[in-house]
Amino acid sequence: METQNQECCPKFEVEKWDKKTINWENKLFLKETISTFFHIPFPPTIGKKVMKMHTSAQKAEATIQDKSEALILFRDPSAFKSEIFYSVSKQVEGANNTTISGSFVACVFDGPYNNAPKFIKQMENYLKEKDQIAKDYYVHYAYCPKCAKESGHNYMILFALV
Repeated sequence: METQNQECCPKFEVEKWDKKTINWENKLFLKETISTFFHIPFPPTIGKKVMKMHTSAQKAEATIQDKSEALILFRDPSAFKSEIFYSVSKQVEGANNTTISGSFVACVFDGPYNNAPKFIKQMENYLKEKDQIAKDYYVHYAYCPKCAKESGHNYMILFALV
């Protein structure tokens, strides 16, 4: 498998996710929450929470084997709280296990984190053309900051629950 950095993020395949409809039925995730300030997370907190979930999944042998299918989703239920969902292959004892179900429209965007509101507007226009309305959004960032810089792309997938 080709990676940006052999120890880090797998090469992102835009065409695999862009403008696709995905149906999840009780898709397994680990869940953590972090504090934000008007939707801006504190970066060290993200890394600690993701590493905690990753370590728990590894110990339980619950990591997703196909790295192109592994997802870390972010959802902001308020301006001061963000939820992180780490996809796993099975329940992890002692972790905050949860599931996500529903029909999602996925679109890929390339740009800085602070463009997310602009990308959500673009996504809403795309959904409107299909006579759909988003009930909620989840975001997956394809690359960590280091790999985004190396690749010259900062891909994100917006998953709109429709």
